[in-house]
Amino acid sequence: MAKKKEILYRRVFVWSWALRIFHWTFALSCAVLILTGIYIHYPPITTKWAEFKPQYLMGTLRYYHFTAAYFFMAALAVRLYLLFFGNRYERFTDFLPINRRNLRSFWRSLKFYLYLTDEHEWRMGHTVLAGTIYFLLFLAAVVMSITGLYLLYPDISWISKMGVALFGSAQMARFIHYILHWCFIFFVIVHLYIAIWNDFKAPEAIISGAFSGSKFMPADVKED
Repeated sequence: MAKKKEILYRRVFVWSWALRIFHWTFALSCAVLILTGIYIHYPPITTKWAEFKPQYLMGTLRYYHFTAAYFFMAALAVRLYLLFFGNRYERFTDFLPINRRNLRSFWRSLKFYLYLTDEHEWRMGHTVLAGTIYFLLFLAAVVMSITGLYLLYPDISWISKMGVALFGSAQMARFIHYILHWCFIFFVIVHLYIAIWNDFKAPEAIISGAFSGSKFMPADVKED
């Protein structure tokens, strides 16, 4: 019986403290926004109960929702800066399919996650598939922020004009906000699943890397 080949790994620093702050601020604010958003859209407690026992639950949860939204938008501002001025693994040029090398990487990663190949692509930063999904999520988060501002501040002139120009009525903005809310829920579920699954399939230590900024790569894999 052939002996399994041992693989030596080395630790590489990939993600800066700024990206990690963005990640956890974004993640925690998303959790608060999703949970409070579900209640705001469909409160299971009746108005009469809330009035009989005055806890101002809806008002309190709306306050948490709006506070989390400001942290959410601040995190987006940090990520926007890093897309252009972060380290080489944090810039959009490293993980978007905008050149031939990245396009090949995209399809290799897609085949791996679809179980069409066992060959894992080792990349110092995000895979192009992951980077593309994260970028689309970033765009969705921007739309989520704009629709939220339009719904919260309809009386502020420049916000109202921007909302009307982009979405038309406030009802359309509310509908888009609601649909994207479920898109974020779906993303969170898949993201957690993939992160755990990837730690079993490829020992990169991505989960711990979200805290440390480092990941593990085979010693024979060189930087691009």
